[in-house]
This record gives sequence, C-alpha cells and structure tokens, in this order.
Amino acid sequence: MFYSVPWRRYEGIYETPSTMSPLSIVVLISGRGSNLQSLIQAQQQGALNSALKAVISNRPEAAGLQYASAQQIDTVVVEPARFEGREAYDQALIEAIDPYQPQLVVLAGFMRILTPTFVHHYAGRLVNIHPSLLPRFKGLHTHQRALDAGVEVHGASVHYVTEELDGGPVFLQVEIPVFREDHADTLAERLLQQEHRLYPAAIQLIAEGRIQWVDDNLQFDHTPLDQPLLLDAPH
Repeated sequence: MFYSVPWRRYEGIYETPSTMSPLSIVVLISGRGSNLQSLIQAQQQGALNSALKAVISNRPEAAGLQYASAQQIDTVVVEPARFEGREAYDQALIEAIDPYQPQLVVLAGFMRILTPTFVHHYAGRLVNIHPSLLPRFKGLHTHQRALDAGVEVHGASVHYVTEELDGGPVFLQVEIPVFREDHADTLAERLLQQEHRLYPAAIQLIAEGRIQWVDDNLQFDHTPLDQPLLLDAPH
C-alpha cells in the first residue's frame, strides 16, 4: 500500500486543521533528541495536534532536555543507577510518567530495553521510531547492516511497542535509496532527515484517530491494516 498523506505541506511537514482536542504525549529520550525537536516544531507549526506534557530521560546530560526546557516543557530525569534492576527502574519511570496522564508515550531515542511490566502498563499507547524498514534489521547498527546486506532501499518505521524488541505492529514507514557511495554515516544522516518528517506524521495519524491498535488489531480509518503505510517522498 502506498500512502500519500493528503495534507497541506508546511516546510516539509504535513499540516491539517483539526477541531479535535490535542493528543497529550510524554516523550522519552536518552540523547540529543532530534526527533523530539521535530515533534515540538511540528506542534508549534500546527502540523501536529498534540500537547507535549513532559520530556523524560535516563541521562541527565541528554541535550534534548535543555531544548525541551527552553520550550517551557517539563523535564524529568530518572537515572538507572538509583535503582536495583530493570523492574525497579521501570516502575519509577511509570511513576514519573503517569502524573502527566498521557494518551501516548513516545520513544524518541530512548536507549533502554523496556520490561514487560512497563510495556503492558502502556499497551496500545506506546510507540517507537526505528531506523530500518522493519521487520528487517531489528536492534542496533541498522545502517551498516543494511549496507552489508546490499539492499537498494533503506528506511525508518514507526510502530507500537510490544515485549518483542522492535517487533510491534508497524503502521507508517518512509524509504530512501541506498547509493553506491554510501557509508553508514551518510545513510544515517539522510535517513534522519526523513525521520523528522515521519514521526510527526505518524503521531498525527494517531491524534486524528485514523490509526488505532485495538485488541491487537491494527486499523487505518477503521479498516484492518495488513501492511505498513508508506509516507510519500518529498517533492
């Protein structure tokens, strides 16, 4: 299925008028938060009907925290070293998130493997962006693995999170060509530009109720979605 998002473009990000209440979200990061920045910018430009309640990180030095704070968004740090084990940490993370009552928890470069307890607590309202065309190249080092495999097309995917690492249902992807002269860094840089289009578009689909994951069934416009939608290439 080819999905050309039928909305007006605004500086490379899709925009649509909406009378719906903003989707309340909390974003989890570990580093510079470039995808976080794309979400904030899309929201400010009217391309994403969301209310970003907080940004939470496992690393106090994460640059994305400073960016969020400058935008008057609450920031919280939950450091793993303060807790004994993953279960205790994830319970603390839940306790940091829940006061904001998010409708969606967004992973944006959050570099931790989440426990089943955490995943079940946010079942159906936890999403992630992954730098490959899932189900290919789950896990780390996706760009080098794509090059090693000799693929001609690479990309990124947005999916709901399940207990399986990078294994939840994918609903929106974007593709880029792999050039003969590419190496891992150039491929990563070009794909990141498309991730900054992909994530706001994906979350906007959820904000509008067009994408839903109900009773383990992924739906687009209330119709079963058998394969991921494809975000069209920029013109």
